[in-house]
Amino acid sequence: MGEEKVPIYLKKETYEKIKRFIEEQGGFSSVEEFIEFVVNEVLAEETTGTTMSKEEEEKVKERLRALGYI
Repeated sequence: MGEEKVPIYLKKETYEKIKRFIEEQGGFSSVEEFIEFVVNEVLAEETTGTTMSKEEEEKVKERLRALGYI
């Protein structure tokens, strides 16, 4: 059995932007999967207590660009 889920509400415009992004860039099977990924990434960043140097941040951004996420 899968994990229990709860509903989250977004503006329809935001939902449509994410949906278009996924259709154009790929990498996610649904809007829900994308949102869960982004939220988990932000929470992981916040709970690690570490900060990236500008150089590290740029490397991450380059990787995300190469993958088509930004």
